[in-house]
Amino acid sequence: MKITKDAVVRFHYTLKNDEDQIIERSDGKEATAYLQGHGGMIRGVQLALEGKQAGDKFTVTVHPKDGYGERVDDSIQNVPVKHLLGAKKWRPGMIATVYTEKGQRQVSIVKMGKFMAKVDTNHPLAGQTLHFDIDIVDVREATQEEISHGHAHGAGGHHH
Repeated sequence: MKITKDAVVRFHYTLKNDEDQIIERSDGKEATAYLQGHGGMIRGVQLALEGKQAGDKFTVTVHPKDGYGERVDDSIQNVPVKHLLGAKKWRPGMIATVYTEKGQRQVSIVKMGKFMAKVDTNHPLAGQTLHFDIDIVDVREATQEEISHGHAHGAGGHHH
């Protein structure tokens, strides 16, 4: 089965930057499950998966416009420390998760105060050209429930 809209794709990946440093990899973990054509994945990877099938292994280069966007200067905001998720003690350079009106977002800690933190709201990978090595494990048709929820369920996907 080829990957098209409403296909559930399970894949392993290695993500590298332009300096060939590994940023993230899924080896040794459950394969990532993703519902094609419903967002939930950066555009460059969505486009690269289209038309592929189980067993395909390939590399895709994703430029910022199809990845996490260009860096925006002066995107520093003050956030109450109690809204930072992911650690007990924060230091500059650490990545925190915050909830916004647009959902979860990763921010970088710039400066910590007792009650407020200065954070950079650019995604930590904004402005970077990303290189993904992708190994497609399997492809199947999505269930009606997955399509209505807009994401894959089960192993490697979303659990309710």
